[in-house]
Formats: sequence, C-alpha cells, structure tokens
Amino acid sequence: MTKRIDQIFESRRAKGQAVFVAYMMGGDPDRAASQKLLGAMPEAGVDIIELGIPFTDPMADGPVIEEAGIRARAGGASLSSVLDMAAEFRRSNQTTPIIVMGYCNPIHHMGYGAFAAAAKAAGVDGAIIVDLPPEEDSELRAAFETHDLALIRLATPTTDAERLPKVVAGTKGFVYYVSMTGITGASFTQASSVKDQVAAIRAASGLPVAVGFGVKTPQRAAEVAKDADGVVVGTAIVKTFHEHGHDAAIALIRSLANAAHS
Repeated sequence: MTKRIDQIFESRRAKGQAVFVAYMMGGDPDRAASQKLLGAMPEAGVDIIELGIPFTDPMADGPVIEEAGIRARAGGASLSSVLDMAAEFRRSNQTTPIIVMGYCNPIHHMGYGAFAAAAKAAGVDGAIIVDLPPEEDSELRAAFETHDLALIRLATPTTDAERLPKVVAGTKGFVYYVSMTGITGASFTQASSVKDQVAAIRAASGLPVAVGFGVKTPQRAAEVAKDADGVVVGTAIVKTFHEHGHDAAIALIRSLANAAHS
C-alpha cells in the first residue's frame, strides 16, 4: 500500500531524519538465507526494503548485483518466488514497506494486471521498473492504480527541467534520484549537485526524494541524509552479505541506518 510508504516518510520527517532504504537481491544465494536477511532488516533499522528481482540482462546493475542475480537464479529464484518471499515476510511484519525492483521483461511476461494483483496479494507496496520509461508504462500504471501500488520512477543527473515533469507524473511514494550516471556500485562523484537536484525534484513532484547509487559507507549516508528525504544503499549490502555472511551484513545495515537517521 502506498499508505505504508507515506507513513514512514512522515514519521522520519517529524523526527528530522532521513528514511533508510536497503536493497537486497531476492533469492541470493538461496531462498532460506535470503529470507532470513529480509526478515532481519527492519530490526536493524531499515525503513523501506527494496527487494530485487533477478533478471538475465540487468543493464543498470554493476557486477556485484549482476552476480547476485546469477546466484539467485541458479538457486531457483524467479519473479514468483520473490513475491512469495514478500508474502512470507508480511506474515510477521505488517508495517515495513517492500518495494520490488527489477526489469520489465518478467513482469510483461506475467502480464501487468496479473503482476499488480500478485504483488498486492503478497503485501508489496510498490515497484521500481528500471527499464520502463514513462512513455511506455501507462498499462502498468493503470494496473497499479487499481491495486493501490506505488510506481516509483528514477530521476538522474541527466534528467533536465523539460524531462522532469514527465518522469514524476504518476509517480507515487517517492522519487528515486540516481545520484550519478552509470551502473550500480560505481563511485559517488557528484556530491555538490545532490542538494540542488533533490530540491528540483521535490518541487516538480511534491514527493519525498530518496538518493541512491554510489552510497557505500555510513559517512556518505549521513552526508546524503542532510539533503535528501531518504538514503538508498544496495551494492555495499549485497557485497558484504555475499563475502562475509548474514551477521556482517546486518552490522553494516545497522551502521548505515544509524547514519541515515542521524
């Protein structure tokens, strides 16, 4: 429900804090380990969970998340199994928003209406479909409206003043500002422009703005939190989980959440 997303932004705003959004790949490396991480995220300070749907051709993803998708698919993960993960999470948590993030092909294959209905039934609150531009998402947007799901769009440093109104039209929940050009996991290089870009996106959309891509450390999360309504971290979490396991990933998540909330 979009209501869950709205409520968490309102709650953090009232405390003078940014929302912490954490990404994980659904099914990486297998269902059991992935489900355990998903379930532990809220207690570690995660306000909104971005649950990745593995895909064969993840063009926006860097090697860390691409490899996570390969591991997930090898372990049997699919669009349906990721929705099943969300449904299992919902049985014990009714408050933390879940946003699924992925690419259009599997969703188109399932059917936009069927996907929206299945996502709603699983307790998903919205989706970021990386490769579906506003000009081509009217059918999905209509299905999301029917089921009260947020279609969250991406704005980038190359989104100019003419393009921005098209990007934010029909967006619900928040706008995800990709703070750099390139793929996930690259280094953050454009810190000075974030404040101005966030202000422009807020003005155009009337929505909170969460900033991601290139945020890897608590220090950087705290810096972004000064200017943004939300901070998104993905690659650093996925990498730590893969290389060092569950406990190390939760420790990192907790430190990032504390920084975002500071």
